[in-house]
Amino acid sequence: MNLYVVRHAIAEQRQMSATEQEDSQRPLTDEGRKKMRKIAKGLKEMGVQIDLVLTSPYVRAADTAGILVKKLGLDQKVLIVTDNLIPGADAHQLVKEINDRRGAAQNVAIVGHEPGLSRFISVLLSGDPALPIVLKKGGVCMLSMDRLDYARCATLEWLLAPSQLQEISAA
Repeated sequence: MNLYVVRHAIAEQRQMSATEQEDSQRPLTDEGRKKMRKIAKGLKEMGVQIDLVLTSPYVRAADTAGILVKKLGLDQKVLIVTDNLIPGADAHQLVKEINDRRGAAQNVAIVGHEPGLSRFISVLLSGDPALPIVLKKGGVCMLSMDRLDYARCATLEWLLAPSQLQEISAA
C-alpha cells in the first residue's frame, strides 16, 4: 500500500481569539488554492495515482482535498471526510479507519493538519512520534508499506516541499 500524506495548503491566518469551531472554518487563501492546483498538477506529472482520499472536515483541508481530487481527475466518491484527521484526533483510530475503508485500494491519500501529520509519519517510520519531520503547507509525503499499523511499518519513498511539486508541474 502507498500512503500519501498531504498537509493542507496555505489558509487564512488564525485569529488568536478564535474558537476551535471558528478555526475549523478558515478557508484557503487565493494563493493557497493557486499553489495547490500546481502541487496537484505536479503529482499528476509524477504519475501519482490515488484510489481513496480521506480528509479532515476543516474547510482548509477539505478544500485542499477537493483540489487534489479534481486535478487528478478522480471521481468525487473517492473523497471521504473524517473526524479522525482533525487536529488532536486519535491516530490509532485513523489507522483503523484507513484499514477499514481502503478495501482493494492500494493508493490512499490523507489530508490534514500539523503537527499531527508529522507525528503520524514519524510513528509509521520509526515507531516514535518525535522524529523531526517538516511537512510544509501543501507538502506531500509518500510512504509505502505491506500493512498499515500504528507502529514502525513504513518506508519513506519521498517527501516533497510545495515548491518542488510546483517546479515539477511547470516542467
